[in-house]
Amino acid sequence: MMSVVGAQPFIKPMQSSPSVSPGIQRRHTLPASEVRPLNTQDAISVFEIEREAFISVSGECPLHLDEVRHFLTLCPELSMGWFEEGRLVAFIIGSLWDQDRLTSDALTLHKPCGSTVHIHVLAVHRTFRQQGKGPILMWRYLQYLRCLPNVRRAMLMCEDFLIPFYRKSGFKVLGRCAITVANLTFTEMWYPISGHAYMRRNSCDRRLHPGQDTSSQFIPVAATKCQ
Repeated sequence: MMSVVGAQPFIKPMQSSPSVSPGIQRRHTLPASEVRPLNTQDAISVFEIEREAFISVSGECPLHLDEVRHFLTLCPELSMGWFEEGRLVAFIIGSLWDQDRLTSDALTLHKPCGSTVHIHVLAVHRTFRQQGKGPILMWRYLQYLRCLPNVRRAMLMCEDFLIPFYRKSGFKVLGRCAITVANLTFTEMWYPISGHAYMRRNSCDRRLHPGQDTSSQFIPVAATKCQ
């Protein structure tokens, strides 16, 4: 697949770390599994996973290293990384887009006032494939997008053999994509981010831990700049 500051993608461990006696607990133990937004310090790990995943299959990377850094600088809140004991094992990178269909500009631009999230890439580290991590991460990402008041849909472009994979996540075929890369052609797919923004925000607030202050949660910068 070549596929605003208050919102954060459910940053909590995906499973609890094993209990350790207080007497022997390490002070900086990493969570066994966590999901968090990516940042520019993750760029090299992202690119290494992406390069291995895509070059062997299509000969092209959806994002080159400078483009990874570009999007993680402009819109890190539209990325999501899955970490196992501090090691990146799967990730998604997206940006905002403001047109009904993808054009070549969508490959490099972030449109802060757009209502469409263009998912540039989903990739899983080779040693963690065939474990269901890709679909799980996509599900979490799409649920997170429901918490962004201005987002109305997600879009991606993929090669035809990946259409069944994304259909299982709820994406629908939109049509042939106008973008080509070398000899590769793509199909555009989309996913509706349904529900009124107020209802979606309440739903997201309920996912937080009881008693947690939600007054500043899920209020993207894009929402304030574009109204």
